[in-house]
Amino acid sequence: MDAFKDRLAQRAADTSRPALAHQCRGRALEPRETAFATALMEVYGAVGHDWDAVATELADRCVEAPRSGRTDWTADLLHEELSATNAELDAAYAEHGYGA
Repeated sequence: MDAFKDRLAQRAADTSRPALAHQCRGRALEPRETAFATALMEVYGAVGHDWDAVATELADRCVEAPRSGRTDWTADLLHEELSATNAELDAAYAEHGYGA
């Protein structure tokens, strides 16, 4: 787990409000979304935030895209996958509120 997530989880525990650790989620992440998020954080740590470099690293690691299932990453596919996932999470948040 990365330091930011650790800090959020600790602050939620400190306030006795554990739902706050995931307050922006309107639903739980699907397994492919979780795997992608974990890989993406590792890749950001390894190559930075240049989308072409991130896409190359995701492809080299054969990370499966959460929406399309593709592993032939490009900067365009990265943008499409992040946009689609964020749109789905935004819709779930609008429907269910926070704390999923």
